Amino acid sequence: MERLTILVVDDDRAIVDSIAIFLRAEGYAVEKAYNGLEALDILLSRPVQLLLLDIMMPALDGIQTLLKVRETKNIPIILLSAKSEDADKILGLTAGADDYITKPFNPSELVARVKSQLRRYTQLGAMQPTATRLVIRGLVVDTERHEVTVDGESVRLTPLEYKILALLCRQPGKVFSTEEIYRRVWNDEIVSDNAIAVHVRHIREKIEIDPKDPRYLKVVWGVGYKIERSEKE
Repeated sequence: MERLTILVVDDDRAIVDSIAIFLRAEGYAVEKAYNGLEALDILLSRPVQLLLLDIMMPALDGIQTLLKVRETKNIPIILLSAKSEDADKILGLTAGADDYITKPFNPSELVARVKSQLRRYTQLGAMQPTATRLVIRGLVVDTERHEVTVDGESVRLTPLEYKILALLCRQPGKVFSTEEIYRRVWNDEIVSDNAIAVHVRHIREKIEIDPKDPRYLKVVWGVGYKIERSEKE
């Protein structure tokens, strides 16, 4: 089996060398760069499956590099930064990063996060929607098998929960009113806002990391519910 390649980018050469030692011990191939411009050159010239990217760098900083990479590639990107403020994390994640690790970090945690992102990427990253498979980022609904997975993990839904989720996923971004959901799922004109709210809450508890801050199933107050296509919507 061909080894997965990780590109480590940091202007501190000692940090790059240290990370490379741990990653190679896990069986990964490692490419090294010391600023954003070098990283972009490597990404253009050879295949890379994951990018570990420092934020504070000369020539082209991590955020600018991240934005350039996201124009053409969907590989996992983990940011490395000495800054731990929430605003910095939000900036990085909003720009398109998949994860964020604060320096100094535990090497075991770094390796665990790398494995997690690569597992998600290899299982779902290259997966494209088909006539029987609805894909919204890490959420996958197989309409032929009636199966749902989130980040590769199987999710158990009741038949009604599955029907509601599949309906919303077929048209991501569209807001469905409670009346429309009731009509299309229950085949009934009698609307119970409370019944739908309960089912939505249960779906969220099963597919969301934080049901109170959902990534996928959103409420549009006074209108209805929708599945978001991207983190930035």
